[in-house]
Amino acid sequence: MTNLFKISDSTESAQRKTIFLHIIIWVIVFLLPFVFSSEYKDSSESGNDEETGFLYLDITTKVFWVILFYLNTWVLIPKFFYKKKYILYIAILISFFALTMQIHGIFFNLIMEGKKFNFFRSSSHNILAFLFTIAISTTYKVMTDQANAERISNEKKRENLKTELSFLRSQISPHFLFNVLNNIVAMVRLKSEELEPTVLKLSSLLQYMLYENDDEKVLLKNEIEYLQSYIDLQKQRFGQGLKLTTDFQVDDEYQTIEPMLLIPFVENSFKHGTGIITKPEIHILLNLTKGFLDFSVRNRFDRTDKSKDKSSGIGLANVKRRLELLYSGKHSLSINESNGWFETRLNIKFI
Repeated sequence: MTNLFKISDSTESAQRKTIFLHIIIWVIVFLLPFVFSSEYKDSSESGNDEETGFLYLDITTKVFWVILFYLNTWVLIPKFFYKKKYILYIAILISFFALTMQIHGIFFNLIMEGKKFNFFRSSSHNILAFLFTIAISTTYKVMTDQANAERISNEKKRENLKTELSFLRSQISPHFLFNVLNNIVAMVRLKSEELEPTVLKLSSLLQYMLYENDDEKVLLKNEIEYLQSYIDLQKQRFGQGLKLTTDFQVDDEYQTIEPMLLIPFVENSFKHGTGIITKPEIHILLNLTKGFLDFSVRNRFDRTDKSKDKSSGIGLANVKRRLELLYSGKHSLSINESNGWFETRLNIKFI
């Protein structure tokens, strides 16, 4: 949690710096004509009100270029340009320019008394500032989005590196392996028919963790096979003392997902839903329909059992962080405790 607060504070600090920088830049843009305009100095000395009027009219019009900058950056590019609605994008910009020139004309008549406003002459005078504002705001938006995408990509890589070690230490913990190997030894002595399937499941589980999850994404069916192997090995350990139900329904076997994204919920259910629990129960459901994943894990728990808190695997805080990086705006995660039951429900929209 401390790391999450540090990330949040760092983000807020960066935002404040960005806002401050924008303010400084706009102040400079608005003050430059007063500082460096020789026309303004000459007009002040000679009392030429006409030149002063044009200067203030130009400053007033700059307000609309500021509005255009942020309108193009925050609204037009994301909603129209990025979505390839180019005709509508250009139409909105032209409409904005025409409206700006109309308002420019109103200010012209107020400031420049005795002079007649010419729409086409004013448009030709302001078109370069208009196009320059669009070019600058578009460049700023594209570069900012690229920087954010690279930052998120780097965060994903760092998160994956951290979670890889956490999974190796928690999901396939020495305690879990010890129990599985003890079961295998017992099967060898009893010459059980379950020996070969058990060894194959353990082998496939280790192979998936060590080799097959190096890719950025894996097939959901492979992830489910990994979950099923883990569940089957746990079922052998607890036997009839655990009531366990699983239901995996997938309508698209080629759907991909980030590797080992679901196992923390299953691992935690066995860790906290067994042991001193009276009549332990675990229910694991997964359904994929038309690109929408509904995954839930429900288990009984004992609030008084504090012995497992220090070994709670990757932890829900890190899972939330990983989901936010991978499926920002496309997922929901609910966690509920009620009447001795602990339930997590994850929904992901892949399309």
